[in-house]
Amino acid sequence: MGAESTELQQFYIPEEQSVYLLSQSQARQLREWIERCRRQLAQVGYREVELVGKGAYGFVFAGIDGAGDSHVFKFTRQNLPQSFHERLEEEAFMLEQVDHPRVPKLIAYRTLRHQAMLVMARAPGINLEEFSLREGRLAPRLVIKIAAQLADILRTLRRESAEGRLVVHGDIKPSNLMFDARTEQIALIDWGSSVFAQLDAEGQFLSRNVMELMSADLQHTNARMGDVYYIGEEQLEGALSSPRFDEQGVAATLYALATAQSSRFGRETIPATSLGLPIEFARVLDAMLSEDPALRRRAGDYFLQHMPRIARTILRETAASPETPLVPVWVRSLEQEIETVVYSSRKAFLRDDHRQDDERNDTLSAVNDVQLDRYYKHFMQGMGDLEKAFLVAVGRLGKYPVVGGLAVRWSDTGVELDTILSLNEPSFRTAFVAAVNNMVTLARAIRRRDGVFKACLFNARRTLHVDRDDAARPFVPDAACAIPYEVSPTPELEDASREHSYFEDGPDPEEFLRLPPVMIEALSRLNAIHHTGMIIFEALPTHLKIHSYYRLLDPAREDEFRDCLETLLVAVPQIDGLGVSGYMKMPYKNTRHFAHRTRLSE
Repeated sequence: MGAESTELQQFYIPEEQSVYLLSQSQARQLREWIERCRRQLAQVGYREVELVGKGAYGFVFAGIDGAGDSHVFKFTRQNLPQSFHERLEEEAFMLEQVDHPRVPKLIAYRTLRHQAMLVMARAPGINLEEFSLREGRLAPRLVIKIAAQLADILRTLRRESAEGRLVVHGDIKPSNLMFDARTEQIALIDWGSSVFAQLDAEGQFLSRNVMELMSADLQHTNARMGDVYYIGEEQLEGALSSPRFDEQGVAATLYALATAQSSRFGRETIPATSLGLPIEFARVLDAMLSEDPALRRRAGDYFLQHMPRIARTILRETAASPETPLVPVWVRSLEQEIETVVYSSRKAFLRDDHRQDDERNDTLSAVNDVQLDRYYKHFMQGMGDLEKAFLVAVGRLGKYPVVGGLAVRWSDTGVELDTILSLNEPSFRTAFVAAVNNMVTLARAIRRRDGVFKACLFNARRTLHVDRDDAARPFVPDAACAIPYEVSPTPELEDASREHSYFEDGPDPEEFLRLPPVMIEALSRLNAIHHTGMIIFEALPTHLKIHSYYRLLDPAREDEFRDCLETLLVAVPQIDGLGVSGYMKMPYKNTRHFAHRTRLSE
């Protein structure tokens, strides 16, 4: 596929591809494997077995044993090389080294029907990423309470383990922290990136004796790549492993929870000092995230030493007034379930051709890591932190049940946003508005750009799939296939020129699939009918996905509207080539203009 295969890997922002986007055979295999795991756990005496998580390397199930204790079971994905299965055994060994009440205990490492499995105690509650998505910006009082518990864990990890070494977790982030809302207690989970530290906090080599020091490989890091949205510069650049890595993960986690973001990248535009946190704590957090390594180390030491005192600060928890959305947010409560996926295009101009990143790029290219490949190599390489923060903020919108789209245009005078964002769950409104406002704030801070960024948010449950045996044959949809749409009458627009057009910004330079003329003609006819929505054709060698979201706003033209959609489907066998082609239409132009603003004030 050449260049096109690289582009297709940039298609989805979410870390995990929805099961609704897999081909029929892939989805069937996944469901069968999950069901097999459930059955095998039930056969060895567990009840109420459920899938509770999945990541780049494996799946996590939970169940209750005969004694009534709740356990979690971690399986490695079967299609990974043997080295990844061995890492599960290493994770069990590393977890055994840690003794802390906020770290769930290892129960056993065993093989079940040739499938390696890690069994651990289950921490109560939900992970902090889920909690953050529900709540939005966490209250300063709660951020301080979580910070004190994290500092306590870090202090324990700095003490020598049973092996006489220091343990580095290597992947501290909100989704790896379980949170019990009843007691407000946390638990640190997922030790798959943990290693023994090569350096201590002062940067000195760690060794129990001179002979071991002489024989150790001190030229190469033993560190594993944690989530690049949260790890610090040293870990990303392949430095020797150190307890400082976990300080960076903790700082990024606390920052993300306080701001309702999903990364550390927005720290320059939305500093901790702008969040209403106790000023001493906010300044320490900003210093821990600083670009100055010496300042980071001093702030990390201060955090560990003074957090018990800072945690005793009495904070009055006043009722926060609801945040006003900077762009319109519509809330509808529909019966249908929505699993949102974000498709974004026109990202190339967010990369800076003048960034001197060659050394880092060489380092990253040498790392063969599933998570790094997914998160960084094909997605954000060559971007500054601000541009990364903006893209992550757009991706966070897709973690809510929302459909719609947005178009962002930058110029010398500021930034213009056209949006249609329809949230399907009223209880998420406060948190979603915080996520939307972060996205706008970060967009306002981006300067010296001349281009358009577009994103579509669609319901993956409505994606149509068409398979073919080989790339030489045409894609032929089933006779029962139909592109779904809703009808929602709205008042007539007095000014027809306010209608948004499919073809407003010309061809997308990042989309390689060229649709046949009959499809373009059908889209032109659709463009003349008052509606909102989007359609994206994603052609892979043996699998075509048709993602769509349509709301007809002129019921009198429903027959004509349906005919256009049917024409698009009938023409699918004429699609030739691989890649992506997408078209989006807003209901009308309601452009919001914002002046540039580099940084929020204290």
